[in-house]
Amino acid sequence: MKAATNTTATARMDTSLLEDDDGGERYTAYSYSYPHKTSYRKLAQPISLSDLWMREKRDSLFLYFHIPFCEMRCGFCNLFTTTNQSATLEAEYLDALERQALAVKESIGDSKFVRMALGGGTPTYLETRDLERLFDIAANVFDVNPFTASTSVETSPYTSDPEKLALLKQRGVKRVSIGIQSFIDAEVMAVGRSQSGSVVERALAAIKEAEFPVLNIDLMYGLPEQTPSSWLYSLQKTLDYRPQEIYLYPLYVRPLTGIGRKDARIENDLRISLYRQAREILIESGYSQLSMRMFTLEKGASDHQEYESGPSYSCQNDGMVGIGCGSRSYTSRLHYSGHYAVGTQQVRRILNDYIATENADFLTADYGIWLSDDEQKRRFVIQSLLHSDGLSMKAYQARFESVPQVDFADDFSRLIDRGLVEVLSERILLTKSGLEWSDRIGYDFYSSVVHTLMEDYEAS
Repeated sequence: MKAATNTTATARMDTSLLEDDDGGERYTAYSYSYPHKTSYRKLAQPISLSDLWMREKRDSLFLYFHIPFCEMRCGFCNLFTTTNQSATLEAEYLDALERQALAVKESIGDSKFVRMALGGGTPTYLETRDLERLFDIAANVFDVNPFTASTSVETSPYTSDPEKLALLKQRGVKRVSIGIQSFIDAEVMAVGRSQSGSVVERALAAIKEAEFPVLNIDLMYGLPEQTPSSWLYSLQKTLDYRPQEIYLYPLYVRPLTGIGRKDARIENDLRISLYRQAREILIESGYSQLSMRMFTLEKGASDHQEYESGPSYSCQNDGMVGIGCGSRSYTSRLHYSGHYAVGTQQVRRILNDYIATENADFLTADYGIWLSDDEQKRRFVIQSLLHSDGLSMKAYQARFESVPQVDFADDFSRLIDRGLVEVLSERILLTKSGLEWSDRIGYDFYSSVVHTLMEDYEAS
């Protein structure tokens, strides 16, 4: 079964789709990282990490730890994760993660990490002592101190217990992100997520009591049976907690997920109207829109800005080091990772292979995608344009010694003609309508090479 997206791949925009106002083809796939992980392939030959990182800027890196364990797999989830594994497997996984961390640090040499994130999966699925071990690895191997390197941790309603939250606060975590999706049990159960409202309320109360500088709550629109009134209820319940961040995700049906296996379809598509409803409510409630998905509380901007601003990190220019079986690492020329799967058996096979990896094999990369000059430009455009700050022409020219309107003349011409972007003296910005089309705009900046790789990817 191929991991095809919701539309036929194209290297340029089909202008008729941009005139469709009922949702439809605007929802292709999430666009915020490029190239997409389904474009990764086995490299022609392994490359030494020390050789790869030797020519990279290493004074403002992002450290990511991937924990591929959850208490359940949601029906919409296509992340690399597994459920209800034994304590023995978790211990073996952390042993391998520490061995990988030591090998990677040896390879990249002198470096400074200014950001860190624990994701997955659900990091807080681990026992408290194992969570503490992760922070010890970060400190002892990579010299990362969350009190100075802005750190974010993913959690879930069922794993946000006070003891684990207290550890996160003690270790200096600034941002905690929790996926709620909906405050209506029937809506999340319809997409294979067993979730009790009382557990959600208890988790959010515990997080608020711990007083992290930034709380993020994820919500999802387009769920089966979701209506404007039920969506309003979830928005209002979210606002009761006044989180510093709110992320809004449209539902996508993707291959090998629980709902994908059932060949589900999004009937009576309300996603665009629900998005507009939420945007209006959140802005009226004191939030600023930073992207199609991200809203931040203006009143609490100081906390959020402290987390976002410093130390300085630029996702367009700075690298990321991923540690763990499902993690990805980014250099300017190569994005690399371990193998990826969604299906239970394949995930377990990859996990077992990771645990059995010899130390020497952690010193090389053998799976990923090389970024040509063109791919680097596309990545810069996508990661800049889809944010409210927009695409800095000065920064683009400093990096590539060229001009984005020349490199992507046809693309920007079509976007301008349809009122989706505006060109200022120094920046190119999405308009209000353009933000609505973010996922499709990002998708259509993908190269024909990446589109073909994605279309040919065999999901497992």
